[in-house]
Amino acid sequence: MKNIVVKTVGSYINVLGYISKQYAAGKALKLFTKPRKGKITEEQASFLNTAFTEEFSYKDTPIMTYRWPGHKETILLAHGWESNSSRWQYLICDLKQKGYTIVALDAPGHGNSGNTYFNALLYAEFIHVVSKRFSPEIIIAHSVGGMAATVFQKKYQIKSVQKLILLGAPSEFKDIISRYVDLLGYNNRVSNQLNITIEKRFGTKPEQFSTAKLLKDITTKGLIIHDKQDPVIPYEDALLIQDEFKNSTLITTEGLGHSLKDNSIIEHINQFLEA
Repeated sequence: MKNIVVKTVGSYINVLGYISKQYAAGKALKLFTKPRKGKITEEQASFLNTAFTEEFSYKDTPIMTYRWPGHKETILLAHGWESNSSRWQYLICDLKQKGYTIVALDAPGHGNSGNTYFNALLYAEFIHVVSKRFSPEIIIAHSVGGMAATVFQKKYQIKSVQKLILLGAPSEFKDIISRYVDLLGYNNRVSNQLNITIEKRFGTKPEQFSTAKLLKDITTKGLIIHDKQDPVIPYEDALLIQDEFKNSTLITTEGLGHSLKDNSIIEHINQFLEA
């Protein structure tokens, strides 16, 4: 049923493309950037309520943060698409016991942060605002949160950030767009215009936006963790990132999927933090 609905939406936008390809591509981009999930449930709220909460803003858009104070380094956590800060509960509980100060933020359009739409460039600005307040030494980011954290560090080169951990992070934006186009079944008229619309909106072509390329000049010590059977972000993305991220180590898992929620991941992270 879900696939039928997705293909129906794609077919509708394809029809719009014959009326106005610019209008159809705009609709396709809105659909691509609008999260359908990611709001906080009652169960998730009970965990997040154990933190100190502070709200900041970027261009009048609210940014919600959650902080668990400790006596060691500050770790900033950036979740991925259609998620929120509660996804880190498994890791926060362990890091708290070890004495780290932990700060998590909700991405644009997710959790208790503002905005209707999401993109990695805006998320990077959210991370910058929060980093100016808390000066994290370590950033741990999942999925597209890893792309946003990379954009942030490339743009601002924050010296306090000594370690960057990327979990299931995507590399090539053009591949993300390609998978989206295939999922919806967009025709060439819509997909070609979508690329043009993205360039006009964000000032760069999809093929020019690459996590791997952004990491090329970043000297921060890095840890990349990616599952070989990741159904969302292909393992090849991790190889591309490692190839450019010179001061990094790649750990390959099998059977943990995209979420990478497992005790073995906690162990890998702790070993990296303590090294």
